[in-house]
Order: sequence, then C-alpha cells, then structure tokens
Amino acid sequence: MEARIEKIKQQLQAQAYKLTPQRESTVRVLLEHEVDHLSAEDVYMLVKEKSPDIGLATVYRTLELLSELHVVEKLNFGDGVARYDLRNENNRHHHHHLICVQCNAVEEIMDDWLGELEERLELEYKFQVLDHRLDFHGICRNCRDKAKE
Repeated sequence: MEARIEKIKQQLQAQAYKLTPQRESTVRVLLEHEVDHLSAEDVYMLVKEKSPDIGLATVYRTLELLSELHVVEKLNFGDGVARYDLRNENNRHHHHHLICVQCNAVEEIMDDWLGELEERLELEYKFQVLDHRLDFHGICRNCRDKAKE
C-alpha cells in the first residue's frame, strides 16, 4: 500500500499539488476498499473514523481532484450515485464492469477486450482513443439462480 501511496503522491506533485494528510486519509480508504466502488459519502464515513476532523466538503474536493488527475475514475452505474474507483497504474485503460440491475452487484472485468477496436478506430476514422470504459447491465448469476428456484 505504501508504494501506491508514494506513486499517487508523485502524481499529485507532478501537477503542483501536495498529498495533504486529508488527501492521504482519503487515498488510504480508497486503497483499503478498492473493490467496493465507494460513493463520496461512503468514503467520508470511513475517513471520518480515522480523521474525525475532516469535513464532507474536503472529501468531495479530494475525490474531484483525484478524478481530474486520473488517479481515480468517477463512475455512475445508473443508480444516480457517483462512485470512485482507483485506476490501476499497470493498465493502459480503466477496467470494465458487469452491473446487476436487480441486486446492484458489480463485478469487475480486468481484461481489455477492445484493443482491436481501438486500432480499427485509429485506422478507419483517424481517431486516437485515449481511454474507454465498458459497463454491461444485466442480471447476475446469483439473481438468475434465485429466479430458477
């Protein structure tokens, strides 16, 4: 975890920002709950446990800054709630999601299946893809199994 925090600190410094204690607390919560796709309010509640003096506005500003700097990805799964997901520095693109419309479960797809499509877009449309995100909305395995019972 410390190596990832150091990497994020360097990303902030490259853009003339500091990793303040409040920002670090927010980043630590995101790292500790990386698979959870937390909302700003979720992050705030978890940060407040460790840093009781932090305000909700500070967490919002931190998340927006991290989103602008592409440290986190701001996601909307169709439920009207913005969620935040740390970007993996080893992947060129953000990962994809399977979103269950019945139970709201979210499963991550770490493979990037769109490389050939990006190449085709470059060749045929002279369009350089910088990033992409693909979300599939449907019914998860658990909900389908429950419906069969």
